[in-house]
Amino acid sequence: MKQLQTSGFFVFMAFVLPAILFFSASCSGPAKEKQAAERKAVPNIDPPPFIDPDSAVIARKAAELDKLFTRLQKVTGFNGTVLYAEKGRVIFKKAYGFHNVRRKKDELQTTDAFQLASVSKMFTATAVMLLKNDGKLDYDADIRTYLPAFPYEDVTTRLLLVHRSGLPRYMSLAQDEWKNKKKPLDNDRLLDLFVQHKRDIYFKPNTGFHYCNTNYALLANIVEAVSGMHFEDFVQTRIFDPLKMENAFVYNMRGDTVVPLYVGEGVPGYYHRGWRWREMTNDYLNGVLGDKNIYASVEDLYKFDKSLDNFTLLPDSVLSEAFRPGSPKYWKRKNNYGFGWRIKTSLDSTVYHFGWWKGFRTFYIRDMKHQKTLIVLTNKDKGPGSAHFWNIIESDTLPLGQVSDLPEIN
Repeated sequence: MKQLQTSGFFVFMAFVLPAILFFSASCSGPAKEKQAAERKAVPNIDPPPFIDPDSAVIARKAAELDKLFTRLQKVTGFNGTVLYAEKGRVIFKKAYGFHNVRRKKDELQTTDAFQLASVSKMFTATAVMLLKNDGKLDYDADIRTYLPAFPYEDVTTRLLLVHRSGLPRYMSLAQDEWKNKKKPLDNDRLLDLFVQHKRDIYFKPNTGFHYCNTNYALLANIVEAVSGMHFEDFVQTRIFDPLKMENAFVYNMRGDTVVPLYVGEGVPGYYHRGWRWREMTNDYLNGVLGDKNIYASVEDLYKFDKSLDNFTLLPDSVLSEAFRPGSPKYWKRKNNYGFGWRIKTSLDSTVYHFGWWKGFRTFYIRDMKHQKTLIVLTNKDKGPGSAHFWNIIESDTLPLGQVSDLPEIN
């Protein structure tokens, strides 16, 4: 009996089991293939893209600003570029007009570099603060520590920064004493003029305020003396390159024996005479750096602006002094001056600088309390006044979330 059971088992294993397996495979194969095909047929659905809930608010503000500047273009002949940012985002950025104002050719771009005029001073101040942070410069040391030939006493770097030196205007001195106006005047020769022709000071150092370009021209001399680099190279290496300010540069005529007819770099400036616009020719004073001659685009300036908020170049302990009043309160003084910035005393935590030079007008305002920035660059010597721009800054703050509250989008 046991033998019979054993032989039956072998019969089952030899003949019946293979048949079952074959039948099972023949039935399950097509089913699996069908299921796989069905799975492949189901489409991959990407998650819905993130929609910024503030986009409608931003779009309305951008349309409002575009309407304003389009009107200014028609009414005042505004020709330039604009960037407005709030709470860490660019709300509006646009170019209006042309490189060639006279012939209305070559449309401007927001990457175009304009002569910043006195807005250059904030970069000169930043260069000085970088040297202070490096431990190479003392704000309160007599500047003869760095410029031994300087003929005036008791003038410090700090007093130059806040326009309390009382020094005379270098442009007036050069007008009288720089005889060959076809030859560029540079910072070294400017210092020589002060040594040779010691003009009377306006007041004893640190006893008054007098906004004067001489202060910032001499700061460029100090940057060169302390760093051992040309001013333009120091600014490029320590400010423009780290911040990727790709279109920014310091115009200079170093090595030129004759003033070129035109600047030849960046956007040209224009002035209105008679019935038409004329391109501004170059000037021997464009050889002097520190008080002017930095060229940059609105996009470059916004990169610099963000670096101030993020302390990219300087720690808060050093940078914060740039925004503090450098002069005591005085009832006749509407505004004050820090390190390269004018301080709007009627508005909380608002600093600014405007500039005018040889066919260019520039405007840069920072409302640090409400995180607003407005940058306007123009290449005409006439155009809209600053009241239009203050109205933008003083308008209602947009109901926006902070940039840091937005999700990362890869």
